[in-house]
Amino acid sequence: MAAQFGRRLRRGATTTAVAAVAVAALSASQGPGAVLASDGGGGDQRTAGSVPSDDSAATGNSPYYTDLPPLVTPNKPGASTNLPITGSAESGIPASVLAAYKKAQQSIASSDAACRLPWQLLAAIGKVESGQARGGRVDANGTTFSPILGPVLNGQGFAMIKDTDNGAYDGDSTHDRAVGPMQFIPSTWATWGQDGNDDGRKDPNNIYDAALAAGHYLCAGSRDLALAADLDRAVLSYNHSNEYLRTVRSWFDYYKRGTHEVPDGTGVVPPPLDGGSDPSPNPGTSPSPTAPAKPKPDPEPSKPGGGSTDPKPPTPTPPATQPPKPSQTLAGMENAGTGALTATAGDAFAERIKVRAKNSLGGPLAKVSVTFTIAGDTDARFEGGKSAVTLTTGSDGTVTAPVLQAGEATGKFTVRAIATGRSLPAVLYTATVTARQADAIARTDDKALTAAPGAEFADAVEVKATYKGAIASGVAVTATMITDGDTPAENDKGPYFKDADGNTVRALTELKTGADGTLLLPKIYADDTAGTYKLRLTTEGGATVVIELTVEAPAA
Repeated sequence: MAAQFGRRLRRGATTTAVAAVAVAALSASQGPGAVLASDGGGGDQRTAGSVPSDDSAATGNSPYYTDLPPLVTPNKPGASTNLPITGSAESGIPASVLAAYKKAQQSIASSDAACRLPWQLLAAIGKVESGQARGGRVDANGTTFSPILGPVLNGQGFAMIKDTDNGAYDGDSTHDRAVGPMQFIPSTWATWGQDGNDDGRKDPNNIYDAALAAGHYLCAGSRDLALAADLDRAVLSYNHSNEYLRTVRSWFDYYKRGTHEVPDGTGVVPPPLDGGSDPSPNPGTSPSPTAPAKPKPDPEPSKPGGGSTDPKPPTPTPPATQPPKPSQTLAGMENAGTGALTATAGDAFAERIKVRAKNSLGGPLAKVSVTFTIAGDTDARFEGGKSAVTLTTGSDGTVTAPVLQAGEATGKFTVRAIATGRSLPAVLYTATVTARQADAIARTDDKALTAAPGAEFADAVEVKATYKGAIASGVAVTATMITDGDTPAENDKGPYFKDADGNTVRALTELKTGADGTLLLPKIYADDTAGTYKLRLTTEGGATVVIELTVEAPAA
C-alpha cells in the first residue's frame, strides 16, 4: 500500500531522522549493481529519476508502510540467505509467502532471463505493501483469509481512480482500491494478472499469483534489474515516490543480507497505517482527516531565586480511550441457515446465501461490511454479472447475497463470505451446477428410415427432448449404434456416422438440444451389410429412445 505524503510528514522529525540514517547506512554498504543512486549521480540516475505518469502505477499510489528495517541487519554482507530459524523477527518471511517469491523468480528466470529478477525485491515490495500478506495469513493455496484492500481511491487524500472492474476484485463499483498482498489496482491486474499457483485462476489475493504478476510488471520494458538504474525505474513504476523507492531499497538490502522462513501466520504484522484500526477501510468510506491537537502553552520558567532554573516538564496525559463494548465487537461470521445450493446449468439458484455477523457475546452485530466472492472454476455469477459483491448486515446481524445465477459450466464451486478488511475466518458455501436434464425424448416424425447398402439414409433423424412436459433446451444427448440383446453394446457393423475427418464412428457424445428442445442428427450412412439395426439416443437425465434403421437393396 503506499502512504500519501501528508501521512508520512506527520510521522515527525524523529522518524525522518532515523530513516535518513538507515538509508544512508544501507546505501553506503550496498554492492555493485544494487546501489541506490543519489540525486547527484550520473546518467543512470537521471534516467532512473524520471518518474512515469501517475496513471501507470501498479498500486495507484495508494498508501504503503513506511517502517524501515532494523539498523542491525540479520547477518553480515555476503552471508548465506538460507539461515536457520533464528535472528531478528523482521527478517522472518512466512513460508508460503517466501515460496511464492522464489517461485516467481524461477518462473521469470525461465521466461525472461535477461531481467535478472531477485526474489528479495519482491519480498521488499511485499513488506512495504502489505507486511508480507499481513504476516502470512494465507491458506494452503496461498490465498489470503480475507481480501487485503487499500483505501477507496476517490481523490480525497488519495488519487482519483474511478471503478474499472465493476467491483469484481475490490467490492467497490464506484471507485477502485488496491487489492491483495502486492496491492494491484484492478485495471493494472486486468493487464498483468498471472496464475502463479497453476489453479486456473488469476487472483490478486493469492500470493503466488500476485508475486508472479509483480515480477512481470517490474521486468516490463526490457529492464535488467541487476542494473541500479533499471531497478529504480521498476520500483518507481510501482509507486511514484522517491521515499517509496528508498523504503523498498532499504528492505531489499536487508533481505539480501539474510532472512529465514517462519510458519504462515506468524510473521510480523505491520501496525495500522497512521494509527488507524485497520489497514483496509470498509468499502465506500474515505479516510477522515484528523483534527490537529491544540498546542499547549509552554510551562512557565521558575522565578529567579525560586530553586532550579530548569522548568519541570508537564506530565503527559494519556488519551481517554475506552475499549469497544463486547456487544459492538465483531467476533466472527456464521452461516445464517443457507440450504443446499444446487441449480441446473443456466438457471438461477433457488436458495440465497445468507451470513450472520456475531459480536463477542454471541449476539447479532449490525452494520458489518461483508464481501461475497465466487471462487473456483465456474462461470456462475451473482445477479448483474458480478463475481464479488459487498453488502452490510442489518439490525439482526444478517445479510443475504444477491441471486446466484448458474452458468453453463457444471460441477462444484465455492462462495466465500468474509468481513471486509478483517482478518477473520471466511464462511464457505459449496454450490453445485448440474447439467440440463430431460425425462422424455422422441422422434419428431415417424418416417421409416431405410438405405441401400453403401448409400446414405435419405431422411434425417430429428428428436425432441422435454422435462416435465416443458421444452428441454441445451440437454446433452448421446447417440449410439447398438447391438441386439439384453445387454446392448456398440455395434461394429451396419449404419454409421462420420467424424470431421470423414472417419467411420458409431457413437456421438457431444450433442445438445437446441433452444426449442430439438436435435437434428448428422447424416447416417449404410455399410454393405444388409439388415435391421438400432440407434439409441440417451439424454442427461436418463430419457431414452431407440430408432430402427433398415439397410436393404432396392426392389428390382
